[in-house]
Amino acid sequence: MVRDGAEERYGRALGPGDLGADLGERATLVQFSTAFCQPCRATRRTLADVADMVAGVAHVEIDAERNLPLVRDLGVTATPTVFVLDAAGRVVRRAAGQPRRVDVIAALGRALETPADRP
Repeated sequence: MVRDGAEERYGRALGPGDLGADLGERATLVQFSTAFCQPCRATRRTLADVADMVAGVAHVEIDAERNLPLVRDLGVTATPTVFVLDAAGRVVRRAAGQPRRVDVIAALGRALETPADRP
């Protein structure tokens, strides 16, 4: 998962009204998928497994075709696209394509840091 200036680009936090689901207590893994997307299935398993491993982390999957305003607002151009949100719903990381488990865990570590810990 790569850092792409997510904090600066998205400026606002995402919440239950945006995602259609509650945020995780500590962090949220948000996946944008489409029905025909083969890598989305593997991404779903990876993110669900990581969320199950870490207390307070939620995995939310969003159907990109049914949520076009949010897709446009966040600049999602491919599926799967994954956003890692901190406890307040701020975007910490984002990546397009099927992520590796180790990269998801590393990005999640960033979301779990307190703001004072971040450079």
